[in-house]
Amino acid sequence: MEKLKYTLGSITPLDTEAMRLARARQDQLTKPPGSLGILEELSIRMAGIQANPLPQVGKKVIIVMAGDHGVVAEGVSAYPQEVTPQMVANFAASGAGINVLARHAGAEVRVVDMGVAAACDIPGVIQKKICPGTANMTMGPAMSREEAIDCLIAGIEIAEGEIAAGADLLGTGDMGIGNTTPASAILTMFSGASLEHTVGRGTGIGAAALEQKREAVRRALEINDPDPGDGIDVLAKVGGAEIGGLAGVILGAAAHRVPVVIDGFISSAAALIAASLSPASRDYMIASHVSIEPGHKLMLEELGLKPMLFMNMRLGEGTGAALASSLVEAACKVLCEMATFAEAGVAEKDEEKSSAESDQV
Repeated sequence: MEKLKYTLGSITPLDTEAMRLARARQDQLTKPPGSLGILEELSIRMAGIQANPLPQVGKKVIIVMAGDHGVVAEGVSAYPQEVTPQMVANFAASGAGINVLARHAGAEVRVVDMGVAAACDIPGVIQKKICPGTANMTMGPAMSREEAIDCLIAGIEIAEGEIAAGADLLGTGDMGIGNTTPASAILTMFSGASLEHTVGRGTGIGAAALEQKREAVRRALEINDPDPGDGIDVLAKVGGAEIGGLAGVILGAAAHRVPVVIDGFISSAAALIAASLSPASRDYMIASHVSIEPGHKLMLEELGLKPMLFMNMRLGEGTGAALASSLVEAACKVLCEMATFAEAGVAEKDEEKSSAESDQV
């Protein structure tokens, strides 16, 4: 618990002076001000995150955390639980979607067993198993409070290890059959929205299974009565090991002034947990995309994050984070490598003429 407290206490606001200098440089680059839109805004925020007016992105790492969920017994998924360890092996063999997109983006992938029900003694898989799958949250807490804290600390340690090895951009990814159900429960607790808005089809379940899923979330919230003012309580009662681990990654990165690109629905549930424990950690989160899972847009609104990509994706694994990581890198390169008007010998905008023309409009 001391590790968690220390990490939370180490998360500080963005560096406003670095952001001021970055904004001033953006205004001097050889382009109309604001013409690169979100890339400009992102570069300025990166300056604040890194406390550096010329932010850099070198080593990028996508952290994919895996865990199983007892709530699958309620018929909430189209796939059996055996798929979780099979996909972990696929990640380790570099055969999954995240592996392809990470290679494309020049990012490395780390695979972590946070709570897979089966043994995952696979070369290349980091062992942080907190529990062999969570309990069925419709019958009681998914985890103990101690297990939830252990998940957060494990995620912090993973982030710190990658940062110590040179990573200056982290991305989040997940694997866990049934994990959209606890993610939906977390969203429901923090947003207060109805189950019709927070619980979607996940892996593609039919109408009858969707009703079972909504009923499972309703029962879990009723039986466990999580406290939305206590993120650890929410995580323990209706969360998952991989969700807690990813929340820890976000907190650990924020404590070291490293940005985290948030993937989809599950990663955003982890971000909600992280933000509940440290509101300041939101400043270090970068939303990659908005998935077609109906609650994801609501999650991003709760977090105050604007996604960069709208691609109808819902795979998870960190695929959106991998794609968006290259945009973060591009934003920094524009700020640092593009010439200013003075450097290029290009005439700047005539402010008086622009002002006069504006007055005539």
